Amino acid sequence: QVQLVESGGGLVQAGGSLRLSCAASGRTFSSVAMHWFRQAPGKEREFVAAISWSGGNTDYADSVKGRFTISRDSAKNTVSLQMNSLKPEDTAVYYCAAARGLYTYPNYWGQGTQVTVSS
Repeated sequence: QVQLVESGGGLVQAGGSLRLSCAASGRTFSSVAMHWFRQAPGKEREFVAAISWSGGNTDYADSVKGRFTISRDSAKNTVSLQMNSLKPEDTAVYYCAAARGLYTYPNYWGQGTQVTVSS
């Protein structure tokens, strides 16, 4: 079991930056891949970024490559998403999630944190 709590969302102007954090609890955190997904109003939830259990491999959606960076600190049981050069289309609820692997759909989810980018 993994419990996830996101923080760091908010309102930012286009071109600005935000850093999302996800605190995980549970004995299996160091053995799971961590993902970030997002869901905008009226749209389906979509993949944003993922990092392997070791932190050695990452994957990003094309829409955020070069702007977002995912990282994890297994000693602190946290995963972060640094978001730079934010665009209005990045506005969404962002979810932290845990999965068996980098390319496996998550089975544990946080409650989400709102990110709003104004133009």
